[in-house]
Amino acid sequence: MAAPTPAQKNRLGRGLASLIGDNVPVNARVLPGHGEQRMVPIDRLKPSPYNPRKNFNEAELEELATSIRERGLVQPLVVRPLGTSGLEYEIVAGERRWRAAQRASLHLIPVIVRPLSDQEALEIAIIENVQRADLNAIEEATGYRDLIDRFGYKQEELAEIIGKSRSHLANTMRLLKLPESVQKLVRSGELSAGHARALVGREDAETVAKEIIKQGLNVRDVEALFQSKRPSSSGGSSAVPTLAKDADLRAVEREMSDALGLTVVVIPGANNTGEILIRYKTLDQFESVRKRFVSGA
Repeated sequence: MAAPTPAQKNRLGRGLASLIGDNVPVNARVLPGHGEQRMVPIDRLKPSPYNPRKNFNEAELEELATSIRERGLVQPLVVRPLGTSGLEYEIVAGERRWRAAQRASLHLIPVIVRPLSDQEALEIAIIENVQRADLNAIEEATGYRDLIDRFGYKQEELAEIIGKSRSHLANTMRLLKLPESVQKLVRSGELSAGHARALVGREDAETVAKEIIKQGLNVRDVEALFQSKRPSSSGGSSAVPTLAKDADLRAVEREMSDALGLTVVVIPGANNTGEILIRYKTLDQFESVRKRFVSGA
């Protein structure tokens, strides 16, 4: 398929506000340059298969539904006609608001109707979600890949359109190389994008991911662990220590944590080497640990 035209790039480059149009009173029937705003029955709206967002947090939906009950739905959804009847619409931007409006028992909701192609629908859905930071890293990466695979974008073009750096785009899309089991952990929020990026290209990614969650390691812990596993400068390869810990090592961690009153993580290395990580949350905690080490207590 042909690459995006300059006109398309300029249209998208203006940002989300210009794509969905300015808010206008919902009781006014107008024809803005970006589509017609109207009130439609909520049951005539259908979710779009092009929406990159697949996960909807139940607590957030309920919070939004409460707000809608109290204040109404302020921002219209962007939709496009579905089929030839003219009575049904596909949601291009605003599925979360639509789901929350259902919970709030709304019967009519404001929408902006635009005759959009599949390409335009996917573009707007991704831009809206990225600008709102509504996507997890895997959903974001999948959306970028769909735009590139379906519509022939180059990474440089897409980065300019969505307002992100090319390195951000490339690093995010690399997450799709992870095993599906690890991607699922990112989707659920159990594993952060930072953790996931550190696992790309590792054959033991799934095992390490589960151990990261089990031990509560932060991104810096994981990076330090992998740093200790790099081959030696002499060309030899040090034995790769496993993240799995036996009962004795876990007992040592608990003993040290109880003594310091802080979380202690012991990372075993090769040839009886390793690292001890002590996490502190305040300067007072840091000062307390420092004094203990200095005084030898």
